[in-house]
Amino acid sequence: MRLLLDENLPKRLKQDLNEFEIYTTADKGWMGVSNGKLLELLTENKFDALLTFDKNLTYQQNFTKYTIAVIVLNAPDNSYATLKDFVQKIKDVLKTRLKPGPTEIK
Repeated sequence: MRLLLDENLPKRLKQDLNEFEIYTTADKGWMGVSNGKLLELLTENKFDALLTFDKNLTYQQNFTKYTIAVIVLNAPDNSYATLKDFVQKIKDVLKTRLKPGPTEIK
């Protein structure tokens, strides 16, 4: 499974999800890319999912155009201290059959 950590997430999460083929936007040179273009790049590069903290992404994009799954972390903040508690939930979602479009994890 190929997974991209959005730039709004701490890079340290990559270490916690190392059983997946995981990249950051910096790894791919995609820092500052708009959400629509990012979803296109993910599709073109055969990624399975985007992991993001951007709750607005769900409302800003037409997901019928993309085959990519988007996992949105709904947390009080995007610090590693907060998000490390989401790691098992993320793994559980990634081990299921992912559907295109957003899936929220609380």
